[in-house]
Amino acid sequence: MNDIAWEEPFCGEGASCFRLGTDPQGNAYIAVAGAEDSYLTDSREALRSLILGIKAGEADHLL
Repeated sequence: MNDIAWEEPFCGEGASCFRLGTDPQGNAYIAVAGAEDSYLTDSREALRSLILGIKAGEADHLL
């Protein structure tokens, strides 16, 4: 079993809340709050790239 350290949920108005987490082996996780057993996982570097891309506006077209 993974020892995932989940961050506090990120929530939008009237939307689902998402949680980000990491483990000691260098993996990163994204899940819907309350459904942390069903997560998407990749490396911490992939999570870093995703966050930086979002901050740079690369996902603005999805809004």
